Amino acid sequence: MPTFNWVALKPNQINGTVFNELNDEKVLQVLDMNDFEEQFKTRAQGPTLDLCSVKTKVCQKAPSKVTLIECNRAKNLAITLRKGGLTIDGICKAIQTYDLQSLSLDFLELLTRFIPTEYELTLIRKYEKEQRPLEELSDEDLFMIKFSKIPRLAERMSIMTFLGNFGDTVQLLLPQLNSVIAGSMSLRSSTKLRQILEIVLAFGNYLNSSKRGAAYGFRLQSLDALLDTKSTDRKQTLLHYIVGVIQEKYPDLANFSNELHFLDKAGTVSLDSVQQDVRGLQRGMELTRKEFMRQDDSAVLKDFLKVNTEVMEKLQADSKTAQEAYESTVEYFGENPKTTPPTMFFPTFVRFVKAYKKAEGDVQLWKKQEAAAKAEEEVDSLRKEEQSAPKSPTHKAKRQQMDLIAELKKKQVVKEPIIYEGKDGAIEDIITGLRSQPYRRGDTGRHSGRKRIVGQMLQVTTDISL
Repeated sequence: MPTFNWVALKPNQINGTVFNELNDEKVLQVLDMNDFEEQFKTRAQGPTLDLCSVKTKVCQKAPSKVTLIECNRAKNLAITLRKGGLTIDGICKAIQTYDLQSLSLDFLELLTRFIPTEYELTLIRKYEKEQRPLEELSDEDLFMIKFSKIPRLAERMSIMTFLGNFGDTVQLLLPQLNSVIAGSMSLRSSTKLRQILEIVLAFGNYLNSSKRGAAYGFRLQSLDALLDTKSTDRKQTLLHYIVGVIQEKYPDLANFSNELHFLDKAGTVSLDSVQQDVRGLQRGMELTRKEFMRQDDSAVLKDFLKVNTEVMEKLQADSKTAQEAYESTVEYFGENPKTTPPTMFFPTFVRFVKAYKKAEGDVQLWKKQEAAAKAEEEVDSLRKEEQSAPKSPTHKAKRQQMDLIAELKKKQVVKEPIIYEGKDGAIEDIITGLRSQPYRRGDTGRHSGRKRIVGQMLQVTTDISL
């Protein structure tokens, strides 16, 4: 059947409300739920519930039964036991033998909430002392009695939870520790980053020398201020200028980010939380070892300790290394490790690298635009010089050659036939034009138009491209 997505009230929210006076089980005894199940069943639903068994179960929970635990707590325990799908004896046996194959971690964590309190243990001992029949108790009370008989119940439940979560927890913590170690060591050992910080320090001191005096260093948050300091024309920031200087004077420093590793991942690590989790695992390992000394015949505990003792030692070693590497690196850059967590320290460099690369792209773009503008200015300057400079013979000849080509192309565009042979005086007109504006080739002397024979084909030099 489908799920009704309501927002359920917690047991401690029921007291003093109308729901504390309601009895939903009474309603189920009256209604015929067969039609309801038929109307709302899903396709994958199995056989319908036997209503008789439901009513029988309801009757077993009738108020006539003696109860040792609080009503709402008993209801929640009943729901939890139904989720487990195991008998009371099966659950207790699995806990005594640390059988995580039978008890899932989720079910185990739910059961942890129902470890008997001192008040409940007092009621159980009183009931047993009075030798009252167990048949009068509900299933939840019977479970609590058997549950309370397990030796060191709270320790066993804690150990089982530790055993079940150990592997996943280690796999979660190790990458975080490794990223902090790698990020710290890469920052500490990067010579190119040191040189860039040296350049930043130089520019900062130059800017502030007349106002604040020279400084021996700066806080890392000052790297963000490189984007806030702008030039007179407001077109570039101090970071843009520094990037340009590095490209021109120190080109080998441009790829400094290649020496920095795992900064992004290290910046997401809460080192205090990781260290706390590591200490929690260590406490769990010690508790497991003590329990094994009390119960050395437990194969589960023996195998776990044999396999994971070395893993725990490595985790502790990595935890110590990460803490030491991080603290020394933070102090190396002039910060306080107690007030500067990894989530604040590493992102400072991540932002700087990102801003540097963006400024690098901006500078490259500006250089291309400047080169294009300069080339255009040179072309304009040549055009102006060509228009204003006196015409030399060679220049005149080339100009006439270009004019002739343009004229011939113009005639071709308007589909005027190009006349190659003398006809109706056309060749004489061309010769006359050449006489008035003589044409010279660079590799030959001057030719007179008088030597051309009328009717001879007009020869175009190979220098003219039609």
